[in-house]
Amino acid sequence: MAVQLPHMFTERMKRLLGDQFDSFMQSYEQSPHAGLRVNTLKISMEQFKELAPFDLRPIPWCETGFYVPHGVKPGLHPYYHAGLYYIQEPSAMAPVEQLQVQPGDRVLDLCAAPGGKSTQIAAKLQGKGVLVTNDIHAERTKALAKNIELYGVRNAVVLNESPERIAEAFPHYFNKVLIDAPCSGEGMFRKDEDMVKSWEHHSVEKCVLMQRDILETAARLLAPGGTIVYSTCTFAPEENEAMIAAFLKQNRDFTVTNIADTAGFAPGRPDWVREMLPAQADETEEVLEQTRGTARLWPHLLEGEGHYVAVLQHIEADESDAKLSEHVNEKSALLNESSEDGLLRVESREGSDRGTRSGKPSGKAGRKAKEAGGRKSERGHTRATDSGNVDPLAVYSQFVKENLDMPLHGETVCYGDRVYQSAVGASRLEGLKVVRPGWFVGTIKNGRFVPSHPLACALRTSEARRSVNLSSADGEAVRYLKGETLNIEQERIMLHGETLSKGYVLVCIDGYAAGWGKWLDGVLKNEYPAGWRWTSR
Repeated sequence: MAVQLPHMFTERMKRLLGDQFDSFMQSYEQSPHAGLRVNTLKISMEQFKELAPFDLRPIPWCETGFYVPHGVKPGLHPYYHAGLYYIQEPSAMAPVEQLQVQPGDRVLDLCAAPGGKSTQIAAKLQGKGVLVTNDIHAERTKALAKNIELYGVRNAVVLNESPERIAEAFPHYFNKVLIDAPCSGEGMFRKDEDMVKSWEHHSVEKCVLMQRDILETAARLLAPGGTIVYSTCTFAPEENEAMIAAFLKQNRDFTVTNIADTAGFAPGRPDWVREMLPAQADETEEVLEQTRGTARLWPHLLEGEGHYVAVLQHIEADESDAKLSEHVNEKSALLNESSEDGLLRVESREGSDRGTRSGKPSGKAGRKAKEAGGRKSERGHTRATDSGNVDPLAVYSQFVKENLDMPLHGETVCYGDRVYQSAVGASRLEGLKVVRPGWFVGTIKNGRFVPSHPLACALRTSEARRSVNLSSADGEAVRYLKGETLNIEQERIMLHGETLSKGYVLVCIDGYAAGWGKWLDGVLKNEYPAGWRWTSR
């Protein structure tokens, strides 16, 4: 059934598209295209092609993206729960590809929930550098954090902050910034009928105000010589070409990097700004023509929904800018070093990491920390002690030595009883609303370290001293994902070195980490978290 489009929208598109309008309207009679993107943090492209349980067809603008046939449900397979791929609308993969992320970059995804583009960035970083992923809506950060964890991202920080507050904490820190801006959503009409219903209330004018503020703040977050990719899922020139032209006029040290007209991408339309917004076109005429180097993805020209992408390159002004960039690089490099046992001794803090200001004790836990006082860590920071006088870093360090074969990079920080490996360090997160200060590795309970599900999701079989492999073909993997206890013979427990079979076991599906179990005397106790379990029949 064809989508019922708002009359005001169709009249405007008829005016803009001219002889392409009929083809554009015919695209709404077709089903939206489904896609998935391979998570190369966990599996190589070659391995995935061998294992793939459904027919795949490459997406031209994303080397790790594939179309899946209509009616196929890739979310109903154990590989989805093992984080081997992310289900993503094909055109939504384009902005990150234009960001040209390289391992070691410092990347900010400013409007990130639910996390598709963040996981795409993380795969390109390959565990090196820093990813800060943020969304201003607290409820949406739950899905964002879960996706970051499911896909085995080790070097990400998840925030729930305004762009302005992030800019105060990270001035000119990131060399790559992605803005998938809040927009009127016209490009998603075919995929999501709710966008059609809300379009008249979610006005272009309101979106323009938000987009302008976000872009201006992003310029303060960007390191000299860095790149901003701005994207929307709307066709409106007010939110696209006009927005970029206004930004260029106010920020003369930026220029548009042209996007190649391949894979069906259409060039930007500065003429639409001249036609629809003549006053703004007159003000920005000097830079308006640059917007021809931006790109639109049209549903009648390629297999995907509507999208707009602009690449904004900062031009380094002088030697002082270069020195600032070098200084930021040096600080980032320090956080990729580790001590002899893989742990950096830093401050352990009380307080929740979920939606609270980082580093500030709150509520009952805060009062206990204040009453208990603290003692100095090896680096001279105050570390709050719990009622059992347990050193959380020592307990964590012991678990690592007994259960893992890997170095741990970055700072080890504790928020209350939760332990993290942070790629940016605790001091820079002071005062921000932090959802995840880093890779959540576990919890201190009753003087013991309990490994987290996100720790398991990010591990490789070679990094765990105990592992067991379940097959996706015989139902055993699904039983595990449903939370069932499994009978596993001792011979199936793969051991590294002189490790005993008893203890925490990394549970893998066809060789890829999916979670924890605890093995004893032929029984694998299921440690798969209740909130993540398989619920489909």
